[in-house]
Amino acid sequence: MFEKETERYEGLRRDYQRLVVQPMGEEQYREYNEILFSTHSCAIEGNTFTLADSRALFELGLGMTPQGRSLLECTEMADHFRAFEFMLKSVSSPFDEALAKETNRLVTLHTLAHKVPGAVPGEYTTVDMAAGDTLFGDHRKLIARLPELMKSTNKALSSGTHPLLVAARFHGFFIYLHPFRDGNGRTARLLSNHILLKAGHPLLIIESNERNSYIDALRCIRTEGTDEYLTAFFLRTAIKRMEREIDEKRRASRPVLFF
Repeated sequence: MFEKETERYEGLRRDYQRLVVQPMGEEQYREYNEILFSTHSCAIEGNTFTLADSRALFELGLGMTPQGRSLLECTEMADHFRAFEFMLKSVSSPFDEALAKETNRLVTLHTLAHKVPGAVPGEYTTVDMAAGDTLFGDHRKLIARLPELMKSTNKALSSGTHPLLVAARFHGFFIYLHPFRDGNGRTARLLSNHILLKAGHPLLIIESNERNSYIDALRCIRTEGTDEYLTAFFLRTAIKRMEREIDEKRRASRPVLFF
């Protein structure tokens, strides 16, 4: 299953690395991804920051507040920047519970107390969870399954399973377990990309305008007992991003007449 899609992905990945990543340089490419990824990942959870807002915050820090944005949104975005940078620095770290907890701690560090007084960033939830119209199961039973999810993910990577398929499967089941009081989506998207970075693959950025399709694909794990829809969504999203940016790079490199 997904053989044609992964073949298409791999062909694009080679071109993307050659045409987009390498010419841009490591630092510029990191900054580009940090702003893009953080903006969309937070927007999926309701943050109203635009790319321009995120860039201003990235460059100027919390000494400024974009017009019309709340301090909570600014703080949430700043926390996400820190979590993103931690993800990059920890690529060689074990993919385990400690990594998941630290990622969540950074994602929620300065906002959790406002949203859920008494909750501790990076610690597992002590109550059963709900999100939107979804009720999650017994939190103690779900959290107890997290070590096995991390172990299974590592085993799948070492078995030669395509990293994007592993990232998609991990993502779906992490959301299913919903182990933290807040920030589960942002944490899951960072951890899925940790898997991709560890394997030398480009970041997967789920754009906010794809939120409904993304949520529907996640819901199918619960309603239909399959992550096939989420895997297809991950592949489609990754391919679309690489195609768009390769095309953009080529068009921007064409000669133009100034007069």
